[in-house]
Amino acid sequence: MGATARRLLQEAEATLDGLVGDGWLQPRALLGLWPAAAIGDDIAVFDPKSSHELARLHTPRQQRVGTGERLALADFIAPPGVDGAAQDWIGAFVVSAGHGVRERSQALRARNHDDEAIMLEALADRLAEACAEWLHQQVRTEHWGYASDEALDNDGLIAMRYRGIRPAPGYPACPDHSEKRTLWRLLDAEARAGVALTETLAMWPAASVCGLYFAHPGARYFGLGPIGADQVADLARRKDMSVEELGRWIGDAIAG
Repeated sequence: MGATARRLLQEAEATLDGLVGDGWLQPRALLGLWPAAAIGDDIAVFDPKSSHELARLHTPRQQRVGTGERLALADFIAPPGVDGAAQDWIGAFVVSAGHGVRERSQALRARNHDDEAIMLEALADRLAEACAEWLHQQVRTEHWGYASDEALDNDGLIAMRYRGIRPAPGYPACPDHSEKRTLWRLLDAEARAGVALTETLAMWPAASVCGLYFAHPGARYFGLGPIGADQVADLARRKDMSVEELGRWIGDAIAG
């Protein structure tokens, strides 16, 4: 290991010791589980006590030619039963390791400890991802419990050999950032976890992660790829949104 790498490792270890020993951060985790049913390419989310529909999640579908498949995230949720009742469940979560980062970072920079401030921010981002991984395991084995007998070592977890996925709005399978608004309403995330959405739908504090939980045995991550103007118009209609506004949130996914 070179001298620079050794120094960075020592700085990271010292910063992590401060995080843990002095309580610099206040990690928070919030999750919800609801009955759900696929309605076309949408996912209806229901109140478990009253069966009242709480929200609709809108998922676009792959349109790439020659792939042999046309996936949408709604494919991983069962349709309603013959009586119209939900036969499946869906989850959502928000985790954050960012509370306290801004104040601590500003204090470090005020003392000209810029390297430590940068390290703190980087570690907070990594801790948020670690918290998301931990919470997903808790959901699989306890809260939802669909994989209560899961027994994976660290290598198995890194290789994602577990059942289920946790895609996030803005990522390849669901590039529409505006779906975060629905997650925030379902979870009451700002009030209960202290994580807010900015005007551009970024999360604040920045060291935060959100997403959906799917338990389907065949659920997997995929890239949506470019979608045509016909689907953009249909998606805008389903979301009661103008094509122009929708384009603001999924612009990179629209075929040129």
